[in-house]
Amino acid sequence: MADKNYLILDFGASNGRGFLAKYDGEKFTLHEVHRFESKPVYAAGTLYWDFLRLYSELKLGILTGVNEERDVSGIGIDTWGVDFGLFDRDGGMIGNTVSYRDNRTIGVMEKLFNIIPKEDIFKATGYQLLPIMSLFQIYAMKLKNSPVLDIAERFLMLPDIFNYYLTGVMVNEFTNATTSLLYSLEKRDWAWDLLKKLGIASRIFKKVIAPGTVVGEIQKSVRDEIEVCPIPVIAPATHDTASAVTGIPLKDKNKKWAVISIGTWGIMGIETRMPNLSMEALESGFASEGGVEDYYHFLKNVNGLWIIQECKKKWIKNIGKDISWDDIVMQASKARVFRSFLNVDEPSLVQPQLDMPAQIVNYFRGKNQPVPDGIGEFARCIYEGLAFRFRYNLEILEGLIGHKIELIHMVGGGTQNRLLCQFTANATGIEVVAGPSETTAIGNLLMQLKGTGEIKSLEEGRQIAINSSELSDYEPQDVGAWEEAYGRYLSVI
Repeated sequence: MADKNYLILDFGASNGRGFLAKYDGEKFTLHEVHRFESKPVYAAGTLYWDFLRLYSELKLGILTGVNEERDVSGIGIDTWGVDFGLFDRDGGMIGNTVSYRDNRTIGVMEKLFNIIPKEDIFKATGYQLLPIMSLFQIYAMKLKNSPVLDIAERFLMLPDIFNYYLTGVMVNEFTNATTSLLYSLEKRDWAWDLLKKLGIASRIFKKVIAPGTVVGEIQKSVRDEIEVCPIPVIAPATHDTASAVTGIPLKDKNKKWAVISIGTWGIMGIETRMPNLSMEALESGFASEGGVEDYYHFLKNVNGLWIIQECKKKWIKNIGKDISWDDIVMQASKARVFRSFLNVDEPSLVQPQLDMPAQIVNYFRGKNQPVPDGIGEFARCIYEGLAFRFRYNLEILEGLIGHKIELIHMVGGGTQNRLLCQFTANATGIEVVAGPSETTAIGNLLMQLKGTGEIKSLEEGRQIAINSSELSDYEPQDVGAWEEAYGRYLSVI
C-alpha cells in the first residue's frame, strides 16, 4: 500500500510537539516537525494557560507538517487532563483557561466534602480526588459566585476546544472527560446526580464521543487562514496518559505488567476491563480513568519530573547560562548515594515555586536530613525519591489487585533519562522495559489509524507499535543496597 501520513499534536504541561507519522501498513515512523513551550502565565494573581498562543502553535504545527507532506490522512490532538474552558451561547470562550496549578482550589476540596462526602463523590465518578480536578475548579468558581457560570452554555476540555476551533464541532472526548471528576465511569455518562447536588448547570455537559471518532474536517475559515486542504480531525484518546497507555508496545502480554508514564507527572497503574470503585482504592489514592475499546486504567499520580524541571529553571537563572539535561543526569550519577530521602509528593513541591531548590532545602531541614550540596546531589535525591515513590505505590497497587507485577513498561519523555529508568528497576526489583519516549504520540496515531479504518483493534495497533519501536531493558542492580535504603526512606516519609 502507499504510505499514509498522519499529523499528531501532543500537548504536554511543559512543552508540546507536532509529529508527522508515515504508515506503510505494517509499521510507522515518527518525525518531529514542531516543538514549543506550553508554560502557564501569571496575570493579576491567576495562573492561566496562554491558550490562544497554544492554538497558534497548533496551527503552525499543522502548517509545518502539511508543507512537508501535502497528503495528510488525519490530525489527532492530545493534552493533559482536568483543565477546561466554558463557552457562551454564541460559541465564544468566556475568559482564558486557568491552569490546574493555580491556587484557586486551595482548601476547596475540604469545603466540598462538608457538603458531599468524598466517598460519595468517588462512587459517583471513580476518579482521583485531587485538588486540581475540574470539579474542584468549578466549585471554586461557584464559591466566588463567578458570573461565568451563569452565562456558560458549554463545557469543553482542552483538546475538545482545539478540535472545536479547528472543525467548528463541539464534542467531549471520553478519556479526557473521565479526568474531570464530573463523569460517571460506572454509567459512562456525566454524573448528573452529583452535578444537581452541587447546583452546577447540566446544560453545559453534552455529547461524549469515543476515541477513534472523526470529529469533522478542518473548517473553511481555518483552511483559508493557513492554506491547507480539508483534513479529517480525529479524536484519539485525548488525555495524554490514556494515549500513552494505548501506545505501549507490549513486550510480553502474558506477564502481569504495569505502566509508569513519566513526564511532568509520573503516573503508575494497570489496564483493566472494569473501573475499581472500592473504598480501598479511594483510601490508597488509586483510581480509574477511561481508556480505549472499553478498557480502563487504574492509576495513581506522582509528582514527577516537575520538581527537577523547576529546579533547572532556578539553576539557569542563578548561573546565567543553560544547563543540559545530560549534564544534570551526569552530575547526579556521580553524586553521593542515598544521602537524603525526598517525598516527591510533599504538597509544597507540587505547587509552583519561585525557588524550588530552597523548598527542597526547607523540606530536608524539617526532616533533620542532610541538605544536598550542588546540582548533582539535588538531582540525585529527586531521582532516587521518584524511584522509591514508584516502589511505594507499586506495593499498594499489588495489594489492591491481589497479585505481583512481573514487568514494568516505562513510557514517556522521562525514559530518555536512563539513570531514572535504572533507579526504578533497582528500587522495585522488577525488570523495566523503557520506551519509546513518544508513546503518547504512538497511542494518538493508533486511534487515528482506527478512525480512518486502517486497523480494527487496539491489539492490532500494539503489534504495529512493536514493529516500529526500539525498547531498552533494565534489570535490577544492587538490590540489597536499594532494599536497605528503601527501609530508611519509609522511616523518613
